[in-house]
Amino acid sequence: MQQEKSFEKSRMLSGELYIAQDQQLQHDSMRRRRILHEINHSAYDAFDERDRLFHELFAELGEGASIEPPFYCDYGSNIVIGKQFYANVDCIMLDVAPITIGDNVFFGPRVSLYTPYHPIDAPVRNEQLEGGRPITIGSNVWFGGSVVVCPGVTIGSDVVIGAGSVVVKDIPDHSIAVGNPCKVVRPITQEDREYWQSKADEYRRAKDSLK
Repeated sequence: MQQEKSFEKSRMLSGELYIAQDQQLQHDSMRRRRILHEINHSAYDAFDERDRLFHELFAELGEGASIEPPFYCDYGSNIVIGKQFYANVDCIMLDVAPITIGDNVFFGPRVSLYTPYHPIDAPVRNEQLEGGRPITIGSNVWFGGSVVVCPGVTIGSDVVIGAGSVVVKDIPDHSIAVGNPCKVVRPITQEDREYWQSKADEYRRAKDSLK
């Protein structure tokens, strides 16, 4: 039977202010610490073992997903990832609120998804009160290295985010976006698709010529 959520955990998942120092959240955090310790200290070729541990860590992990260690998160249990996901080294997902990622999403190194927010008023912040807002990423998305996604952001499908970007507002489908703050620089066009399809065709022809 599923455990009833504590007062603090319920507030955390609803996006309201909460304090992370209750017994249930500490238990969840220790679970995450154990799993991440095993992942991040695993042998270089322990692919099956890491796959098992990532499936234990996350709420959902799609077929064909691959994550390079080291990897870091707050809980893991609030993360849903689709099929054929890839994250390079040093990925961080702070999931005090839900993180949802679609299919065929690829992260360069040091990508960070931050759902927590903290009060601007220092006396309130000093009470250890914080909150979280969900991050949602569609399908067929590429992040360059060191992209940061801030709380409450939704990124559409068929999107490319340039390296080093800090995403503070939603990004629509079929977009190339870059910068700090990250902004859409142009749509992904049919000309883009035709160009890259031609490059892929050239690759396939070159490979076939070796047979």
